[in-house]
Amino acid sequence: KPETAAVLKRTVEALMERGAVVRNLENLGERSLPYKISKHKERHRRGGYFLIDLEGPPSIVSTMMDHLGRDIDVIRRAFIKHPVSKTEECSGIIPVNYEDKLIAKKK
Repeated sequence: KPETAAVLKRTVEALMERGAVVRNLENLGERSLPYKISKHKERHRRGGYFLIDLEGPPSIVSTMMDHLGRDIDVIRRAFIKHPVSKTEECSGIIPVNYEDKLIAKKK
């Protein structure tokens, strides 16, 4: 829908203006809400669910919650802290001594 695309574009642009890097945008589809939600003088029973994977400073969370709270097309918003995965440094390729492997097989 064009309205949904406009909301997502506004949200992603607001995130990038605040210094976030958007890694992925995933559409989870339209579903029934777990309960009726009244927002901006309307009652909602269905809503579109989206996940935006981003990296940014923690200081943008409060400003984005306020920004999304004022957007009339956003029913609910949430930020979830994603655990940072530790990456191991590659020490390089360890050379294999094939002579030792051949000698071990012959014995």
